[in-house]
Amino acid sequence: MDSLYVSSHPDDFRSLLALIAAEFSPSRPQTLIEEPPTEVARCRPALVLKDGGESALCGAPAVSWYLASAGRKTGRGAQQESEVWQWLSFAENELTPVACAVVFPLLGVMGVDKKLQQSSRAELLRVLKVLDQVLEPRTFLVGESLSLADMAVAMAALLPFKYALEPSDRKTLVNVSRWFDTCVNQPQFLKVLGKVSLCEKMVPVTPKSNSAANAADAAVNGSAPNSTPVNGPPKTEAQLKKEAKKREKMEKFQQKKEMEEKKKQMQSQTEKKAKPEKKELGVTTYTIPTAAGDKKDVLSPLPDSYSPQYVEAAWYPWWEKQGFFKPEYGRKSLSEPNPRGIFMMCIPPPNVTGSLHLGHALTNAIQDCLTRWHRMRGETTLWNPGCDHAGIATQVVVEKKLMRERGMSRHDLGRENFIQEVWKWKNEKGDRIYHQLKKLGSSLDWDRACFTMDPKLSYAVQEAFIRMHEEGVIYRSKRLVNWSCTLNSAISDIEVDKKELTGRTLLPVPGYKEKVEFGVLVSFSYKIEGSDEEIVVATTRIETMLGDTAVAVHPNDSRYQHLKGKVAIHPFCDRKLPIVFDDFVDMDFGTGAVKITPAHDHNDYEVGERHKLPFINILDENGFLINVPPPFLGMKRFDARKAVLQALKDRGQFKEIKDNAMVVPVCSRSKDIVEPLLKPQWYVDCKDMGKQAADAVSNGELKIIPDHHLKTWFNWMDNIRDWCISRQLWWGHRIPAYFITVNDPSVKAGEDMDGHYWVSGRSEEEAREKAAKRFNVTADKISLRQDEDVLDTWFSSGIFPFSIFGWPNEGEDLKVFYPGTLLETGHDILFFWVARMVMMGLKLTGKLPFKEVYLHAVVRDAHGRKMSKSLGNVIDPLDVITGISLEGLHAQLTDSNLDPVEIEKAKQGQKSDYPNGIPECGTDALRFALCAYTSQGRDINLDVNRILGYRHFCNKLWNAVKFAMRTLGESFVPREKAQLCGSESVSDRWILSRLCAAVALCGNGFQAYDFPGITTAIYNFWLYELCDVYLESVKPVFSRTDAEAQKQAEVCRQTLYTCLEVGLRLLSPIMPFVTEELFQRLPRRRPQDSPPSISVTRYPESSEFCWHSEEIDREMEFVMTVIRTIRSLRADYNLTKTRADCYLQCIDSATASLVEKYSLQIQTLSYSQAIHPVTGGDSAIPAGCAVAIASDKCSVHLMLKGLIDLEKEVAKLTTKQSELEKQMEKLEEKMKKSDYREKVPAKVQELDTEKLRQSQTELQKVKEAIENFRKMM
Repeated sequence: MDSLYVSSHPDDFRSLLALIAAEFSPSRPQTLIEEPPTEVARCRPALVLKDGGESALCGAPAVSWYLASAGRKTGRGAQQESEVWQWLSFAENELTPVACAVVFPLLGVMGVDKKLQQSSRAELLRVLKVLDQVLEPRTFLVGESLSLADMAVAMAALLPFKYALEPSDRKTLVNVSRWFDTCVNQPQFLKVLGKVSLCEKMVPVTPKSNSAANAADAAVNGSAPNSTPVNGPPKTEAQLKKEAKKREKMEKFQQKKEMEEKKKQMQSQTEKKAKPEKKELGVTTYTIPTAAGDKKDVLSPLPDSYSPQYVEAAWYPWWEKQGFFKPEYGRKSLSEPNPRGIFMMCIPPPNVTGSLHLGHALTNAIQDCLTRWHRMRGETTLWNPGCDHAGIATQVVVEKKLMRERGMSRHDLGRENFIQEVWKWKNEKGDRIYHQLKKLGSSLDWDRACFTMDPKLSYAVQEAFIRMHEEGVIYRSKRLVNWSCTLNSAISDIEVDKKELTGRTLLPVPGYKEKVEFGVLVSFSYKIEGSDEEIVVATTRIETMLGDTAVAVHPNDSRYQHLKGKVAIHPFCDRKLPIVFDDFVDMDFGTGAVKITPAHDHNDYEVGERHKLPFINILDENGFLINVPPPFLGMKRFDARKAVLQALKDRGQFKEIKDNAMVVPVCSRSKDIVEPLLKPQWYVDCKDMGKQAADAVSNGELKIIPDHHLKTWFNWMDNIRDWCISRQLWWGHRIPAYFITVNDPSVKAGEDMDGHYWVSGRSEEEAREKAAKRFNVTADKISLRQDEDVLDTWFSSGIFPFSIFGWPNEGEDLKVFYPGTLLETGHDILFFWVARMVMMGLKLTGKLPFKEVYLHAVVRDAHGRKMSKSLGNVIDPLDVITGISLEGLHAQLTDSNLDPVEIEKAKQGQKSDYPNGIPECGTDALRFALCAYTSQGRDINLDVNRILGYRHFCNKLWNAVKFAMRTLGESFVPREKAQLCGSESVSDRWILSRLCAAVALCGNGFQAYDFPGITTAIYNFWLYELCDVYLESVKPVFSRTDAEAQKQAEVCRQTLYTCLEVGLRLLSPIMPFVTEELFQRLPRRRPQDSPPSISVTRYPESSEFCWHSEEIDREMEFVMTVIRTIRSLRADYNLTKTRADCYLQCIDSATASLVEKYSLQIQTLSYSQAIHPVTGGDSAIPAGCAVAIASDKCSVHLMLKGLIDLEKEVAKLTTKQSELEKQMEKLEEKMKKSDYREKVPAKVQELDTEKLRQSQTELQKVKEAIENFRKMM
């Protein structure tokens, strides 16, 4: 095993980085808090590798890289690895030095120089603000998950967050603070760091022993501090005096700081008027009276800043009233062929009881983007809405309401009256989710909205059942089902939560006052008939032994060969249990003998079938014991658990009880423990249908995206079981099957399980005729009893893609829109819904219901945790859209059905994640964020703060369009067609090239379902290309008044208009509200026949926007590198407002020509006084310049002479040089002493050597800077 040597000091952030990286490594090294062997490593952290020899890695970067790469945390692919390495360099070279300069004086390591500390603090905040800008649109530094980049930078920032960054600082660094909080709350960080306490006030920290100094040495030199003073020699009197003086100074300093703080507080109290806090997010509302469905006023000036409340008002009712969302819009007839094609998609019908959560929001954001894109491409587009009747969920809601309001159960009301109550509830509350979908901007055709209990869909469900029953695909059988005693119904696998237990656990069960014990294995014995021998078995459900009908052992188990043909005796009745030999038994588990309860366990059921054992059902539908001897008869199942255990103890047959890890099946609706129960039910034979569904994917008729879900698909289809479709409910589609009783003595009475005595029919009359014909009697001799059960909700969902169009009746909608184009949903219902739609579509229509299936990821919180009410991380998307306070979030928990302990836990989670609540982000920002996150992976870690970052993007977009519209002017008229005129400047040609690149990326992204690719292309175009570069570079053109400039300005205006108009159309499917608001303010190219809304305007395509030029892109990339280099030099010399001449030394005439060609852009964007391209040697560059390398073809020389006080700079550097020389002289004197090598510990010698090396490097840099400044003087 590898050995990791680290420091024990809690603030040695280099060792902490190594420890965190080790947590991510699959083969974690052993951790040693001691010095590494000197022959293999010279400092800590160090990793000694046991790879045959004993090689070692030293220093935090090398060690952490090695460990993190083993855990795949160093980036995916060469580009990400390179980015991670850059962030390691940033942490080491930029953040760590300023962090230490600020924190070490607080820890008492360095003397407190107030001026130096203030400047260091300002520099720290500057570096962190750079980091804050980078993190604005991101959750993590590289890619979509945590990497070594985050680990390294977070550890470099650890000391400032603990000791120096006050709450006011963290408020200005909202993205860095959010990111740091996310990092340090990851399980791996928590394991190493524990809970990190953030700084409340920046004050000196009283050092414990010499630990602060040790931490400083560790930070500077990469070695570890001594955790206790015992490790070093005893201190001399002089050292103790020195420490006492230092403490005295520190106390005085602390008192001084406290006095200053008191003065500040007194001043703030005496101030007459407090300055109002600057609001980060403005709220503007739309107040112009507009009737629902009328067009919003677009003549009033735009508000100063973007406000979601203003932007999102009034547009949706207008879109709906204008019929933009209907496939008939702009078409004479649906049946008329559309050369652009047809796009049809049905919504995954949400439960009528439901309200939106972020999973719904993700589904609808993706589906609406796709729908709007297809609609804008000119296709006949239908996105069909619908709602599921949600059998169990709805019945539970209405039953609770009845009991709460009227003290009645459904049985008190009776079936018909209860169903009326459900319809009443549905009509009052059931359209809530439709209003929420509209709030999300979902462009559904609401006139075609369907409810699965509507007459049209109910008829289709009945028809599907009858056809499949008559064909023999649906049949009657008695088998084990998942039974909820509380609901009195079978439930599907998706409604069973699997609760994992590690050992003995007490769980609450409905109907029991005390919690019930689970997670234990009880061993007991059965006596063998006719001997004193016994056989020991074990079970987690001891009460089920009352239904045991055999004991099974493995055929090859030598321990039990002598028991062939023998039987065991049941202790509580005269039942004999045969010893059966079966391969399913694991010989190595327990005693190798297993009790068999065929009627109450899925594995035992199959053993019972194989060996023709009796099936004894010991539970009724309510969970009371039946078919058992007294005293257990009539007991509740978990009361019987205790009683059976005690009875076994009394008989001396109890052996032991021990903890046992297990999975307990819990009903997601009732929270009851699910019981396997034998019930006669209706089943669908899925074997042939499953093969057809698998073949459709194998032969390419049906495409599943992303393809990593194919393995799951084929695994399910190849191992598919028959589907139980009976549910013992009242709300739902009642099964159209009738049990036959023939009133004729010549016909024997039938049994419930016998399919021959069941008939299906569209009416009782039809069923009676079928029955009379089957038994060859007259209809008057037939008595019918309709099955009380209803169909599984997934049955009606399975035919949803064609039942919504009136199947089995052939109407226009069915002909035009079936089969559909696409099914988009979450991968978690691939089997429960998608597979069943495919199977039933092929079975009942002979056609696949859709051509493609796109499966999006599951939404988790920013920490990667599953959304759970008890964690407090379930977020209503409407709260993200409109904003909510922390108190509001807490109130939602109070109204939920969580128990008080869970509520408190959830409140803590909310307080941690949303200390100030959730700010108003708006629909557009939420949709953009969801699409940006949707990589083709399995999970999405959604950070609400990142959504806020996209609200800021909306504001930048808003301001850019407002500025551009002022630049265009009121009299501007765009050309009828977007095309080049030949007079475009290099800036125009470049931005048009980038626009065309964005058009291509968006088109390809939509076709490939690459939503992050689309959002990145649009974000980069608007923010980094149009706003940051083009708008800035053309400002000088508009400021000139000569005729030539005016002509060029007109070309710029046409270019700018094209960018705005096309850029908004590109963004429209993702951000429909803000793009409509801004698009309506732009003039039209052809006002006479322009579409009324951006939502029905043609989406930009590469065939029209074909001006992409790789050559211009390459040139501009070089130019931007030069500009960034000039800006960096200006920052180095603090030239914030002063413009300097810039000499660009080019390697050849071609580069000089290129610089000349873009000189106006370089001058404008780098804030230079003038740009001078130069070829040749340094002699062509005037004296007094600072220099930096832009690329292998160009060096930047910035004229500083006359712009800065050279003498003052030299004086400062000379003082620094003197200090460094004194430090080095003192250190060298110490190291030259004759007894230094013998008396000074090796670790201290290493520290001294490293200090000397660092000082020499720093001195060299200072000398070079002084020499450079003197040349300018």
